[in-house]
Amino acid sequence: MESKKITFFHPDQNQQKSLHLAQEGISAGFPSPADDFKELRISIDQEVVRNEEATFYARVSGQSMQGAGLDDGDLLVIDRSIEPQHDKIAVCYIDGEFTVKRLKVVPKGVFLMPENPNYEPIKITEDNELIIWGIVTYVVKKL
Repeated sequence: MESKKITFFHPDQNQQKSLHLAQEGISAGFPSPADDFKELRISIDQEVVRNEEATFYARVSGQSMQGAGLDDGDLLVIDRSIEPQHDKIAVCYIDGEFTVKRLKVVPKGVFLMPENPNYEPIKITEDNELIIWGIVTYVVKKL
């Protein structure tokens, strides 16, 4: 298990900043001629925060979830009001440490699955103290 510190941030809905949004979308194929370039204003917090009281941000620390597109330094949007389910990516508090892993719930038990072959799955036993702290709903990456 990675023993990295996770710092949580709560969205600041009081300081919303609206940014420009191209209304027609951006083509990922061939460019389309635009007669009229229309723009709207958008708030990133309003896009990614569904439940303000239950939503937090945290930075990824480590490489164990690279296969799921979560890289070191990425910003996670975590919703604590979503029920944990098989195959969801969750922030978990296990034995006194936070980690982010994919949940695997099978008849043999519960596993916290990394998405990097260099890391081992964590099988949850009755000896472990596990709290599923929240479900990852978005990741914000720097390109």
